[in-house]
Amino acid sequence: MRSSLVIFFLLLSQSAFADQDPNRPTGKIAKDLQIEEAVFIECFKPVNPEPDKFPSGAEQRANKAILLPCLQKANPAITNDRLDAVMDTYRPEGAFRK
Repeated sequence: MRSSLVIFFLLLSQSAFADQDPNRPTGKIAKDLQIEEAVFIECFKPVNPEPDKFPSGAEQRANKAILLPCLQKANPAITNDRLDAVMDTYRPEGAFRK
């Protein structure tokens, strides 16, 4: 029983990741955007990240049109540039907007 509790708490202490993009730590992103992690996860659900990690401009704009307004409902101070900077920080392959 005790080992089950320890494992449970270890799992809780680890960063969660977005369902659609398992490489992004949702807790860290949410903290940097000054929103709740649950808000980020919910806003990211309808986003379709590019599997090859290099979305076209059209794909980026389509995803941003979904994600940014949703996030701004929780924190109106989130700008397009801020969202790009935070997401690029946690992009496993690094920023592609240089």
